[in-house]
Amino acid sequence: MDSPHGAAVKAEGFGLKGPRGWVFRDVGIDAAPGSLVALEGPSGSGRTCLLLALTGRMKATEGHAEIGRHRLPKKMAAVRRITALGPVPGVNDLDQALTVAEQLREGAMLQRRYDAPLRTLLRPRGDRRATARTRIDEALAAVGLDPAALPKGERTSVRDLERLEAVRLSVAIALLGGPRLLALDDLDLKLSDAERAEAWALLRSVADRGTTVLAVCSEAPEGVAVLRTGAAAPAQPGTGGHAGKTVPARPAAAGADGPKITWGLPPGNDTDPAAPAPARPEPEKPRPEKPEPEKPEPEKPRPDEPADEPAEPATRTGTGTRTGTDNDEDEKGADDALAETGRA
Repeated sequence: MDSPHGAAVKAEGFGLKGPRGWVFRDVGIDAAPGSLVALEGPSGSGRTCLLLALTGRMKATEGHAEIGRHRLPKKMAAVRRITALGPVPGVNDLDQALTVAEQLREGAMLQRRYDAPLRTLLRPRGDRRATARTRIDEALAAVGLDPAALPKGERTSVRDLERLEAVRLSVAIALLGGPRLLALDDLDLKLSDAERAEAWALLRSVADRGTTVLAVCSEAPEGVAVLRTGAAAPAQPGTGGHAGKTVPARPAAAGADGPKITWGLPPGNDTDPAAPAPARPEPEKPRPEKPEPEKPEPEKPRPDEPADEPAEPATRTGTGTRTGTDNDEDEKGADDALAETGRA
C-alpha cells in the first residue's frame, strides 16, 4: 500500500531489448514506499536503462512493473508525473553556464509549467514567485545545501561547484515537484569516502521523509537494501525455458527481507533460449572467377626475314667497351675499304 509521499516499486519479468540485444531481462523488484534501494553493479550492466525504465523514461519490451499503482509500460506518462530524476549523466545534466540561483529558478519554472495544475498559472505573478521561493528554500534545506556557504552565494556558477555540491543541487531541483519516487544515477562517481558517506546520508534523510529512493552505484554502504546485477543460470535441460538466477538483496535491518532482483541472461548473450532457433542461412554460391586476359603470343618471324640473332657479349678493347654488332660493322667497313683500294 502506498504512503502519502512514497510509491511502492514492483516489477516482474521486466526486460528491455535494444538493437544489439537484451539490455536487462527477467528483473523482479518489490520495494515498499519510503525505501532506500541501491542498484549496485559494474558500469555497462544495464543499471541506467533499468532506472529510466522504472521511472517511465524508457519503454520496456517485456514483463511489467507497477510504480505507485501505475502499470508499466502502459502508464508511462502517469509514472513520470510522480517520479523525478536526480543527477543522471547525459539525461538531465546541470547547465554549466548558469548560476545556482538561475538553475533553481529554471527548475521551479519548468516544474510549474509542466507539472503544476493549470489554475496555478492564473495566479498573480507575485504569488507565483513567493510560492516558488518557498519551495526552493524547502528543497535546499532538505538536501543540506546552504547557498550562503558557497563562494559567491547563489551567484556562484554551477561549473565552480564541487561534485557533492552539484549532487545536492540536482536533488534539490528534483524535489521541487514533490515526487513520490526519486531516482539517481552514478551516485558515488568522483566522490571520496567521506563525501560518499554524506551523499548516502542525504538520500537516507529523503527516504525517511517518505519518498522512495532508487540510486545506482558501484558499491553500496552497509545498512542499505542492495539489488545487485547478476548473471543468469543456464537453461534447464528438457524444459525449453530459461532459468534465471535470483540475487537476494542485502536487507537494511537484520532479519528483514529486502527487495530482490533477477537478471536473466548473462552478459553478452542476446538470444532467447525459449525462442525457436533461427533458420540457417543458405551457403553463399561461389562467385564466378573473372577470366584472366590472354597474354599476347610472341610475334613469329616472317619466312622472308631472318630471325634476330642474340647479341654477342661485349668485348673490351683498349679503354672502351664495344659490342659484337660494332665489331661486325667495323669488319665490313674494312673489307669495303680494301675493295675500293683494289678498284683504284
